[in-house]
Amino acid sequence: MKNNLWKLSACEMAQGIREKLFSSEEVMASVFSRIDAHNPRLNSIVDDYREEALTVAREADRAVSSGEEVGELHGVPVTIKSNVDVEGKPTPNGLPAFADLIAPADSPIVSNLMKAGAIIIGRTNTPELSMRLTTDNPLHGRTFNPWNEDASPGGSSGGASSAAAAGFGPIHHGNDIGGSLRCPAFNCGLATVKPTFGRIPTWLPSGTAERGMLAQLMSVQGAICREVRDVRLATRIMAQADPRDPFWMPVPFDDWPDEPQSVRVGVTQESYGYPIHPEIAASIERAADYLSDSGYAVEQVKTPSVVEAAECWFKYLGSEMEAFLMPVARENGSETIQQIFEWYFQMGAVAEAEIYRIGIKERTAMTREWNIFLEKYPLILSPYFLQPTPLWDCDAKSYEDTKALFQSGIYSTGINWLSLPAGVVPIGTVNSLPAGVQIIGRRFREDLILDAMQAIEDRTGVLTKELWARDDMA
Repeated sequence: MKNNLWKLSACEMAQGIREKLFSSEEVMASVFSRIDAHNPRLNSIVDDYREEALTVAREADRAVSSGEEVGELHGVPVTIKSNVDVEGKPTPNGLPAFADLIAPADSPIVSNLMKAGAIIIGRTNTPELSMRLTTDNPLHGRTFNPWNEDASPGGSSGGASSAAAAGFGPIHHGNDIGGSLRCPAFNCGLATVKPTFGRIPTWLPSGTAERGMLAQLMSVQGAICREVRDVRLATRIMAQADPRDPFWMPVPFDDWPDEPQSVRVGVTQESYGYPIHPEIAASIERAADYLSDSGYAVEQVKTPSVVEAAECWFKYLGSEMEAFLMPVARENGSETIQQIFEWYFQMGAVAEAEIYRIGIKERTAMTREWNIFLEKYPLILSPYFLQPTPLWDCDAKSYEDTKALFQSGIYSTGINWLSLPAGVVPIGTVNSLPAGVQIIGRRFREDLILDAMQAIEDRTGVLTKELWARDDMA
């Protein structure tokens, strides 16, 4: 049993540690044994903090033994993506030039996880500047998808998704400005929620300047986990207040008035003229049936435009990327990331200053339209990707391949443009690789999204258990 503690959910680990069924140190030993067996092949964790983690685990066990009051994640291992700050550790964000950029303090999500008793065991890989839908960089190299070495693990939180699927602990931090939580979860058979802007506090103490306004409005922090219940727990804990984020909102997470007995779910498979894989379309129908069986009032709907929102993401966020990120890529990035940025700019007819100002203003009208629609349908079941998990270097081969990848992801970038919460949950496999569906919700109603995700997971089971049963992952 104790050799297999790595298989437990965060909820099970925390409860077992509190009830002295096993110790945090034993959990760590099991998880690090799993890491030693598979991380050399996968390259998902790129900074290993085991000595510090084991010391903290022993302290956590002493606290339990002495009867101290402990947090909800007391003694539970977590990883942190290498683009947010852990005090005293580097925050390279995939760039060799930033390999020695030492964080002066913890980012808010790190503080909140540690206040709850979580123990950081390492940092996960990310592409350069965290701006690709796969994970590879000149500093740490390529991260592999545990399901298939030729498949993308996703990006930019691909190290987190690879680690989660492989069994390197139950909770893995990531963030999302265009799909960087949901894409890796989709590709690796995992669950995640991209929270509402303002739900989870964010700040980078090592940053030398504030980000562009759209980047602030669309980028959020979150967790990638194997099980929906762990996503719920981690999201609620990370959402605790931090005064360093002036946009954080003191909004309830669970304590909302009771919803109607049957929550309405609108279902869409609209592809806006782009090709949708028949098994992806079928997976939406299957998830709709699962929700209907669980008591949801499910019906086909026509939503406000997703593709228009996705086009705005490139046009207006592209303007900020060109102004603020491209100079950093030119000075410190590889030829690959520079070329990919140039392709991004080609896809969106990057807005000049006057048009950018208009775009920010008009974004309000698009968000209002969605808010009104979500009053009638609190949840929307949609595709995430229109196509199955792509090859690992699909975004670096040509402009056409990169464009096709993002056309497949209109339900990703479009929802970021609107700053709406959205979750991805596995639904099975397509082409022998994981696939998921997306559930979009009202602002700050991550709880409703998670409830629906749980209903789907209850029918499909935890997909990573299929992965672990294979000879190369057993």
